[in-house]
Amino acid sequence: MARIVMKFGGTSVGDCERIKNVARRVKAEVDRGNEVAVVVSAMSGVTNQLVDYCKQIAPLHDAREYDTVVATGEQVTIGLLAMALQEIGVTARSWMGWQIPIRTDGAHGKARIESIDTTELERRMAEGEVAVVAGFQGVGPGNRVATLGRGGSDTSAVAIAAAVKADRCDIYTDVDGVYTTDPRIVAKAKKLDKITYEEMLELASLGAKVLQTRSVEMAMKYRVRVQVLSSFVDAPGTLVCDEDEIVEKELVSGIAYSRDEAKITLVRVADRPGVAASIFGPLTDANVNVDMIVQNVSEDGKHTDMTFTLAKSDLDRAIKVLNEKKDELHYERLVPDSNVVKISVIGMGMRSHAGVAQKMFKTLAEKSINIQVISTSEIKVSVLIAEEYTELALRALHTAYGLDTH
Repeated sequence: MARIVMKFGGTSVGDCERIKNVARRVKAEVDRGNEVAVVVSAMSGVTNQLVDYCKQIAPLHDAREYDTVVATGEQVTIGLLAMALQEIGVTARSWMGWQIPIRTDGAHGKARIESIDTTELERRMAEGEVAVVAGFQGVGPGNRVATLGRGGSDTSAVAIAAAVKADRCDIYTDVDGVYTTDPRIVAKAKKLDKITYEEMLELASLGAKVLQTRSVEMAMKYRVRVQVLSSFVDAPGTLVCDEDEIVEKELVSGIAYSRDEAKITLVRVADRPGVAASIFGPLTDANVNVDMIVQNVSEDGKHTDMTFTLAKSDLDRAIKVLNEKKDELHYERLVPDSNVVKISVIGMGMRSHAGVAQKMFKTLAEKSINIQVISTSEIKVSVLIAEEYTELALRALHTAYGLDTH
């Protein structure tokens, strides 16, 4: 007998028919003799509608009342799913975040989980009752409802799995696992049987929309085995687990891309100590997160070009900040570019093998794709290229690292 936490996202519980389908999946797990807790999101579109109501009433709303409103989406789903389970003969009970309770800090709208008291939850599960838990929410200081921010239901599920010491946390979504790259672009993309927490974290933060970064961080911290599966197709998913569980470590596990990138080049900046701080300090103050940075070699010893990347949504704000500081920074001109994409090659095997970056550069060169910026970490190499080459680069790299043949 195993203890399983199952999580279903908004599209999986999008209407009553789909909720009944979820109930059947839960029953199958119960019929195998397992103890089950289910975490659900609001029905697809509902949270957006609730957020919109808040904006219509008060654009600068009180975050505590905002949480009171947006947390109701999950309340509807847990009640309906508990009913659907009871209808097919499964003992079930719904739980709001405050009823467990899931304690959070006071950062309303993006609260972090501090503790979960699972005493009653575990007692009921041991008696064969399925716990249907509202994702995305907890109870903050002053007994106020608090929500965990976008993708918070994944975080709720992993946190509950850690707290009840579940054998596995199954996250059901509209994709059937984690692929070597985006299958919509590369037809030969393959589903991975297993992937390490570290690789998944890189993929999640680099644009793969399968799992929320925070939930992967939590799974890694508490060593919760997470399985990504489809709500709509009966097929094995991808297990996100410890490195030790994976016997055959691939050199490269996946290739991610992010279109949410922009680039700024400051031409002829003074080449002196402290210049980087004077550029990036004001950007930090304006909440602009800078990612990759390249400083060109100074030919005359006095001036250099500084290039850096940032989120597309921050580009206008960054340009405004830098223009305001032009007299202090003494750059000649500012060149923005939003037609760029970041391509990243990820794999645990890189730690023990040289030449991964070299292969990436050579492959792109053969396709006449110019690399604008490069950054590396222990298990990834990222490059910035012109957006029009996205598909060509992904397909070429997928082939170059032998991912087509698996």
